[in-house]
Formats: sequence, structure tokens, C-alpha cells
Amino acid sequence: MPAAASEMLVGASSDFLTRFSPFNRMEPEALAFLAERSTLAFHARGSEILTPEMGQPTHFHIVQRGKVQARQLGPASVTDYAAMTLGPGECFPIGAISAQRPSTNAYVAVEDSFVYQLPAEDFLKLMQMSPVFHVFCTQYIASLLNQSRQQLQSTFAQRAAEQQTMTTPLGQLVKKEPIFVGPDNTIRAALEKMSEMRIGCMVVADAERKPIGILTQSDLLPRVVLPGIDLQRPICDVMTATPHVMSASDSAYDAALEMATHGVRHLLVVDSEGRLKGVVSERDLFTLQRIGLRQIRSSIEGADDLEALQRASRDIRQLALNLIAQGIGAEQLTQFISALNDALTCRIIDLARTRHELYGIDYAWLAFGSEGRHEQTLSSDQDNGIIYVCPEGADRDALKNRLLACAKEVNENLAACGFPLCKGNIMASNPELCLTLEEWKGRFGDWIREPDPQALLNATIFFDYRVLCGNERLGDQLRAWLNRTAKAYSNFLRLMASNALQVAPPLGRIRDFVVEEDGTIDLKKSGARLFVDVARILALRADVASSSTVQRLRQAGTRMGMPAEEIAALIDGFHFIQLLRLRSQHLDTEHDAPGDNRINPDALNELDRRILKEAFRQARKLQLRLKLDYQL
Repeated sequence: MPAAASEMLVGASSDFLTRFSPFNRMEPEALAFLAERSTLAFHARGSEILTPEMGQPTHFHIVQRGKVQARQLGPASVTDYAAMTLGPGECFPIGAISAQRPSTNAYVAVEDSFVYQLPAEDFLKLMQMSPVFHVFCTQYIASLLNQSRQQLQSTFAQRAAEQQTMTTPLGQLVKKEPIFVGPDNTIRAALEKMSEMRIGCMVVADAERKPIGILTQSDLLPRVVLPGIDLQRPICDVMTATPHVMSASDSAYDAALEMATHGVRHLLVVDSEGRLKGVVSERDLFTLQRIGLRQIRSSIEGADDLEALQRASRDIRQLALNLIAQGIGAEQLTQFISALNDALTCRIIDLARTRHELYGIDYAWLAFGSEGRHEQTLSSDQDNGIIYVCPEGADRDALKNRLLACAKEVNENLAACGFPLCKGNIMASNPELCLTLEEWKGRFGDWIREPDPQALLNATIFFDYRVLCGNERLGDQLRAWLNRTAKAYSNFLRLMASNALQVAPPLGRIRDFVVEEDGTIDLKKSGARLFVDVARILALRADVASSSTVQRLRQAGTRMGMPAEEIAALIDGFHFIQLLRLRSQHLDTEHDAPGDNRINPDALNELDRRILKEAFRQARKLQLRLKLDYQL
């Protein structure tokens, strides 16, 4: 074909493509690449363009003229349609060609049709070349995630039928006009109004109706009655001046998490301009759930023996099941589990302290590993330690022995509540893990300066810590020192990077997945851990204080200039793997089988298999970044 004619065809293709999204937003060189590499094919009415029997797609298709029907085949429902018609500008099959496996749909021309064809290898190049096209394809995967969640909700629908959704916006839960007083109103007037209106708290707001405080019934005894406060004094003298405030657009779930984290029973709801819209209480949320926070938190706070705490632990697991049934995402779900488990652990520590005379000792209880990252699942074992201050002149051995005795009781009671003892003895009752601030610095310093394999293994566990209870400043001081020191030893980070690349995502060249001998994949070892390890290194490089994998990816990724959509895709991949772990563990628990992290990919439905493969591809992309950064 003469060069001029060829150029005309390419130009015509570009003109056509720029009429449709996402091609009209693509970079000029990427659009030119697409137009040059595509060929136009004709398909007569009734002819099959692509079917599952044809195997892995060799081309990406864009309808230029005519109509193509996409029809779902087989028993697995992987989309929310049985059949749909594609017209000019629409394309297929993104999921199959991205996953490099046969299509689950049959594509048939329902009119005489012309369709652009782009070779599969050029499709993959185009994704790398064009951020716009990459986002377009990634969003398609994100839509699959939503479909997966809908499928999951259907699976649990009967179980959740008696429950309303926890995704209800708080604004919809507020049924009454807000009742409030000004800061100069007397305490007596406020109390009379509470009695008259039969409400459990009084909000204090300024002239613009913006909340500035709250007084609850539980505040009355310690703040008003016992001190004998003059009731003619202004309410601002006894109110809580920093009330917990949430937006009307936040969900009931967000409110429940806030209550669980901070142990409060009332939240003030404000509109977009910060003006009081109403109050949401625990009671409002309880109506959404049969096993709610009130029962669980109350049982934890009121527990004075091990049996009561064991019941609370079982309730936490049941609540997690309910939240899965309601389609709660993995990030919120693991946060929820962590928040309630934190409360349970703190109560166990409080009870133990009363028997071991620890009053006056400055210390902090550290959570390591998944608990340290707020990523506990339902089969996490214990990883904990203690950091303490030994005052000058004090008997260090005696002080430490008191802490160890208390820690031993805490570890045993946690085990009785469903948190197995750590087989590696990473527990606060281990004298090697009950150290002063200087001793911890020495321990971390040794690992950083002499990073042998054991030191690197330790780093993967101990660097993910947070203070669960006690003096948080001790943990902050250690974190600041740790980040500063690790950053100064580039060889240590490089070895950590090399270590993080030892396990590759279980993606196969021929089959979708590389499975172990028993046909399963360990989602912790070969999935979640890949994200966790890289996020830890990025956080150390970017001086991120958070121990959460998601927050590390978000904060470090942003500081390092990673595109927002790339960060979002990484996090989606991590969340999906976490959700699969939780689902598997919970379903196993219901059948009295031991919960673990293994899944058989053949047992997944087609949609989940596709998304899992995409999640592993995100892990591979994250590892590739690390490989390039450190030239490994």
C-alpha cells in the first residue's frame, strides 16, 4: 500500500478513536501507536468474533461500525448482565486479555460490523505507554471488585436479612432536630432541658450552631454531683470541650468504628458547613445490628473474669461475620477487628495489673506484626512486647520481674481468648522482649548495622509495632529514632529489598496460578506479605511513622511521586487478598475447621479468580518498583 494511503488510514483511525473515551484523552504518541498497530476487520452478521473455545484472546477489539453482542456463557456469573450489545467506540475483552486467559463471554456480530483489532502484546504495551489507558483498564478491574462484593453479599444475604445496612449515612440516622444550649447557659437549665426532652446528653453549640462541647449523663456524677458544683455556673465549666464530631455523609459503620476506637457513646453529626445536624448514639447503631458494639464493648469493659472475656472474644468473631455479610471492605473490617481486640487486650492487661502491683511503673505494651499494623485477621497469633522506664536508683531486675510476671498472665489469658501463643516466643513474657528504651534502640541498631538473615527476619516482625496501651511517647521516641537510623544505612534497606523479593507472586505462565502440592495458595505468605514487605521499606525510606500497610503505601507513595491511581490499584489488590483470607477463615470457623490462610483457586468463582490474579499482578508491579530502585 502506498505510504500516503497508509497514512490516510492511520489518520482516519485516529479521527474515529478521538470521538470516544478513553481514546479521546490518551496521550498523542499512545493514540498514534494504537492507530498504527490496529487493523480493521469485517465480521458478517451472525459470525462469532470471540468465544471461550477460541482460547486466550490474541487481539483487543474496538467496534468501529455495526453492533456486537456480548453474551455470558457457563454457570458462573461474572458480570451483572447476561447479554449486552456493544456499539461504535466500545471495546472488549479487557479482563480476559489482561489476565491472559480465555474470555468468559461470547462476542457475536448482530449486524454486519467493522472492528479494529490490536494484537494482545501491543495492548499490553499500550497499557504501559499510556497512563490514561492504564487507568481505564484498572477501573474496569475495580468494577469487577464491586461485583465480587455484591456476589459475596448475596452469599450471605439470608444470614444478613434481619439486619439493616451499616453503610447508611449518618445523616439518615438523625431523625430529630438537634437540641443544644449555648456555652453560657447554666448547668441547671441544661439539666432541666435534658430531663424535659428525655435525652442522654446535651450538646453545647456556639451562635452559628457549631458544636463546641457535650455533657452526658455519665459526666454528671464525677463532674457535677460529687464535686458539689454550683448549678448556676455555665455549662462550659463542666462540658467535654472536644466532642467527637463526624460528617453527615459518614456511614454508620464509620461511627461504630469511632465509638469502638475511642470508647464513646455519642457522636455529634454536622453538615458540610460544620453546623450541628444531630446526635447519633450507640442505641441508634444497635438497631442496625443484633450483635453490636454496645454488647461487646460493655461486656469487655464490665468483664472481671476470664469467662466473660472469652464470651466477648466470640462475639467479636460473630460481629466480623455480620460485617462480611453486609459487604464491609477489608480495610474497615480489619480495623474493626483490631479496635475491638485492642479493647479486649487492654482489659486483660488491666485485670492482670491489679494482681501484680504495676502502679507507678512507666511502660508501654507493644503490639508487633499484623496486630502492630492494624491488620489482624481471625487467625492471628500473639506478637507483643514491653518497653519500660527504669528510674535512676531503682532495682532493674526486680522491676523487670514484676513486668514479666504480669505479662505471663496476660499472654496466657489472651491464648484462652483465642489468640494462640506465639511459637517463636515473640511475647511480652519473654525477657528478651521486655526492654528499656535504650535496650530496644540497641537491639534495633544491631539488626540495622549487621543485617544477617535472622536480623532481616526480625525486622519484618518488630519494625511493625505500635503502642497498644501505656505510655505512647515511649513508642514515638523509638519510632523517630528507628526511622532516622534505618534511613542512614542504605545497605540495610537494600538487603531488606532483596529479602522482600525472595517470594514471587504465584502467577503461572501457562495456568493462572502456581499452586503448592496440595493445590492451594497461601494467601499470607505468597500474597499479603508481598505488599507488607515492600510497604515497610518504602515507609522507612520516606520517613512514614504509620505501621499500617495501607497508610504506608498511601503516604510513602505520595511522597515518592507515585500516581494516585497506581497507589489506589495497589491498595485494592492488597485489600482483596485480605478479604479472601477473612472469608476463608470465617467460613472455616463456621464449619469447625481450623482457620488458616490457604485457598484453593479452583474453588473460587470465575470473578474472584480474575480479581485475585489482578491482585497478584499488582504485587508483582510493586516488587518491580523495588527491584528497579535498588538495581536488584
